[in-house]
Amino acid sequence: MSYLVLARKWRPRRFAELVGQEHVVRALTNALDSGRVHHAFLFTGTRGVGKTTIARIFAKSLNCEQGTSAEPCGECGACRDIDAGRFLDLLEIDAASNTGVDDVREVIDNAQYMPSRGRMKVYLIDEVHMLSKPAFNALLKTLEEPPAHVKFLLATTDPQKLPVTVLSRCLQFNLKRLDEAQISGQISKILEAEDIAAEPDAIRQLSRAADGSLRDGLSLLDQAIAYTGAGSGGVLADAAVAAMLGSVDRTRVGALLQALADGHGEALLGEVESLAEFSPDWGSVLDALADALHRVQVRQLVPEIAIEADSIDIEDLAGRLRPEVVQLWYQMAINGRRDIPLAPSPRAGFEMSVLRMLAFRPAGNDEAAAASPPAARAAGGDAAAAASPPAARAAGGDAAAAASPPAARAAGGDAAAAASPPAARAAGGGRSEAARTAAAPAAAVEAAPSATPETAPPSEPAAPAVFTSEPPLAPTAPVIPAAAVREPRAAASFANDAAGAMTIADADDWHDLIAASGLKGPARLLAEHAGFIGYADGVLSLSLPATDEHLRAAPLVQRVADALAPVLGSAPQIRFESAAQPVESLSARNERARDERQSAAEAAFMSDPDVQRLISQHGARLVPDSIRPLDEPH
Repeated sequence: MSYLVLARKWRPRRFAELVGQEHVVRALTNALDSGRVHHAFLFTGTRGVGKTTIARIFAKSLNCEQGTSAEPCGECGACRDIDAGRFLDLLEIDAASNTGVDDVREVIDNAQYMPSRGRMKVYLIDEVHMLSKPAFNALLKTLEEPPAHVKFLLATTDPQKLPVTVLSRCLQFNLKRLDEAQISGQISKILEAEDIAAEPDAIRQLSRAADGSLRDGLSLLDQAIAYTGAGSGGVLADAAVAAMLGSVDRTRVGALLQALADGHGEALLGEVESLAEFSPDWGSVLDALADALHRVQVRQLVPEIAIEADSIDIEDLAGRLRPEVVQLWYQMAINGRRDIPLAPSPRAGFEMSVLRMLAFRPAGNDEAAAASPPAARAAGGDAAAAASPPAARAAGGDAAAAASPPAARAAGGDAAAAASPPAARAAGGGRSEAARTAAAPAAAVEAAPSATPETAPPSEPAAPAVFTSEPPLAPTAPVIPAAAVREPRAAASFANDAAGAMTIADADDWHDLIAASGLKGPARLLAEHAGFIGYADGVLSLSLPATDEHLRAAPLVQRVADALAPVLGSAPQIRFESAAQPVESLSARNERARDERQSAAEAAFMSDPDVQRLISQHGARLVPDSIRPLDEPH
């Protein structure tokens, strides 16, 4: 009983049948049609992408009895013999097993004789990088100046190991890895021709496992047909292929992500326990998680791009998770894949990776007083607070709270706010009467800065920076809109109050103040992305887009307040509020100015008469994104 494996049965016999590698086919076709055929070619690329296949088709094109062309007939004796591997003038040499100088010397000695049957004598040397250094030296002269009837076709998976003296004597063609769509298309075509039914997800799994090699994909297809019995009337099922490959059902990957999105630790570890029954490759499970997160991110940020549909509810996850969280989880999956060999066991490494994702899951926006798992911890005095990463620290007085996205809610009096993990640190103790008086009327929870010689004397600490996600319920002083404070400042100077200290009258004042503040790093980013609402009675009201909530950590807010103290006379209390009307931040203003300069530069360039003449008369085309204003670096 004779059976020809699919990789051999479906090996391309003409250039038109090749999958991918159009850049190589085009160059060889033009060379054959024009008669400008080099004497030595080097084909490089990973296994199973078509190196020796292209070399054999090329040999047929040179020796076809119908004449040299890019379309050999496939019917003549030479074409059939080359396909069958018995053509005398096509000498295939495996350099992995013929590495010595004696083997090469035999090739050189035989090269001088004319072909016994064909038009050209073709030497196909596979894995040529395995030749020894003396063998390369012996081959160099013949490789550079072979007889007119000899062509050398070299193939290798590791061109870096070839001497530069060999590389310089060959035309080199780098064959590309095939993508999943190309491999799945060829597998589908073969299954249809072989009259074998298959589920789409099964084909997708085989294409992904092929890892860019069509030959590997067809070998796996052979294995899957034997495993599932599809060749005897059965169906190539997705579950059976997953079991054969040791991969994970996509439904279970979706369940893992749903448990993470829900913040349900018990359900998450229950899914891990269910996966363990199949003894999976835990690194492959993390790969599948990363792949799903990648598709979720594409759906979120580039929704017009079509993504592959499967059993994972990408649409639901894209709507429930914040884009920055998806990025964070993706990085954790990639790093977890790398760290699994270092873990006490592969399962423990996987569990720690998904538990890390759970720990960095943001708190729900609709629950003000409930912290998401792991439970937030708070301690001290009458109130406590929990913060999401980066963890904000607050101490002393009546209460401490630090809220970073998602926005934490705070309640007045003795109430405490709870936010997402990791758990924040809070400390307090007995509170003074002055602290009670200051805390009672305000709904916002204040983070008290530590007194330093640079900010304020120990007995008179600088005014604390206040950061809330919503306007205060009962502010101690009304916040006056910018337009009502005073008329816009003149020239580039700041407005001065009655005591001579500088104040902030409008958004331009705020922008100039930040530009001259000397702030650096994340604190400057916070100031540049914050929009100015108003400043009155030592209270600075700002707005911050939801996309920049991560900048609103207590230490950064305090650094901004301290940087403003020398100009304003004292450190202001900073409140973050929702603006009644859109306000432009310094960052947005700079970006708008850059866009205006860019538009002006493009318009000026395109209106130039010489540019118009080149486009209309010579068919010139503008390279996208190649125009830059003169005042910006290229």
